[in-house]
Amino acid sequence: MDAFLTWFFDFMTDFLQAIWKGVSGLFRAVSFLFNFKSIFNQLANYKSNFNVLGWALCILVILLTYGIVVALVFLIVIAARKYIRFRKTLVGNEDLLEEIADLHRDVVRLNAEKERIINMKIDPTGVTYDQLRDMFEANRPEVETVTQTAAGETVAEDDKTLSIGSPDEKRFFRLSAVDDKYTYYVAPEYDRTMSLEQICDDIRNFACSRSNLYYEIKTIRLMIAGLASTKLILLQGISGTGKTSLPYMLGKYFQNDATIASVQPSWRDRTELFGYFNEFTKKFNETEVLKRIYEASYNDDINVIILDEMNIARVEYYFAEMLSILEMPNPEEWKIELVPASWPSDPAHLPDGKLQIPQNVWYIGTANNDDSTFAVSDKVYDRALVINLDSKGMPFSAPDTKPKFISYSYVEELYAKAAEEHPVSAKTLENISKLDLYVIEKFRIAFGNRIMKQLQIFVPVYIACGGTEIEGIDYILATKVFRKFEGLNLSLIRDEIRGLILFMDSLFGKGEMKECIEYLQRLQKSMY
Repeated sequence: MDAFLTWFFDFMTDFLQAIWKGVSGLFRAVSFLFNFKSIFNQLANYKSNFNVLGWALCILVILLTYGIVVALVFLIVIAARKYIRFRKTLVGNEDLLEEIADLHRDVVRLNAEKERIINMKIDPTGVTYDQLRDMFEANRPEVETVTQTAAGETVAEDDKTLSIGSPDEKRFFRLSAVDDKYTYYVAPEYDRTMSLEQICDDIRNFACSRSNLYYEIKTIRLMIAGLASTKLILLQGISGTGKTSLPYMLGKYFQNDATIASVQPSWRDRTELFGYFNEFTKKFNETEVLKRIYEASYNDDINVIILDEMNIARVEYYFAEMLSILEMPNPEEWKIELVPASWPSDPAHLPDGKLQIPQNVWYIGTANNDDSTFAVSDKVYDRALVINLDSKGMPFSAPDTKPKFISYSYVEELYAKAAEEHPVSAKTLENISKLDLYVIEKFRIAFGNRIMKQLQIFVPVYIACGGTEIEGIDYILATKVFRKFEGLNLSLIRDEIRGLILFMDSLFGKGEMKECIEYLQRLQKSMY
């Protein structure tokens, strides 16, 4: 033990002496630099022997020495300031987190208080809902003293009618008005003579002659063919290219104006689209989207709903239920529950409080790609058909074109006819299968059953609209399959992309897959 204590004493003595020498040495160095008298005396001993070069080097050494010292001091000050600012930021963030936690607790408390008030259902006199009803049915005199409930609803004294959320009242005002509108409805005389190609040309000419809107014929073909394979179209691109005008003009052409729902950043769930039941007023707050979907169940028109600025909120939040419903193979299962139970006064097409989503509704969303919007998830991309509008159409001359009454059932007949007359060729399907295996092997990405199903519906209709088979396949693969490459490490697949382009040239012909090749080449450029 004595040996250890002796070693420990020697070790700590040397360690502390080394520290002291370092501190004292630094202090002496600083003192020397600012002891100008000593520096001048030292210089006086040698100045008689300096020539011009010697004086120049002497001045340079002095300036460099003091410059280094100033730079070190400056760096130390900057580091100290950054550290202080960093600490302030951490403290500020902690304060914000505490405030957020306090606000969250307040929200929970207020929600609990709201639920308690709703469940109580007590009016200012202290009489509950059930007590009021029993009192009225028994025709007791004390009913006359109760004139208003907490929700502002009244008990009538003359006709002995209780109007506090009575099932005999209409809680769906807009939907009930639709029932009244179609009581004596007579369907228009629909045009059943046009082909899909004629419809596409007619829509393009109508937009030009009536609205001075110019679209490429390929854009119109993609729109009509896309709506055969999915009910959801996503128009994306820079602002000012006519994304909202295109579906709006489509409603004008079919003489059934589109319903525009301007998506808000606060949208979080389906109530923003369909509305909600107000427990206080016992009424359902209906939206224009809900009214349009309900009205579509009465007619055979083509109904267009525009979700403007679709990605300014998260699509997979507020449109999640619709994304799932539209994927169901049986349209009879396309139902949304609006209220848990039906009232006798509910609209005619709302059995058991459930809304049947009709087939003759097309949902077209617009999306800007900028810092103010959310990225569209793969879930949405896989279920929708994406049309990129990155430039304005070139002006052209078109004959004056009138709008048409074209029924949804007739368009469906044209879709079925196209699938029968223009099926995807066996050779093309074989080439797609080979390409699928190649992409799986090289990039670990598969086409998927949903994409193949959409392709086999989209391509025949695209051909019937005036396009070619290879154009339709090219567009589907570019927007559905190769778009997923953006999620890969591009630097690792740079050489593989060159091989993929050559492989597609060998399958479909050199340069035939224009959309795919252009997209892949843009990815290559982004790697450098």
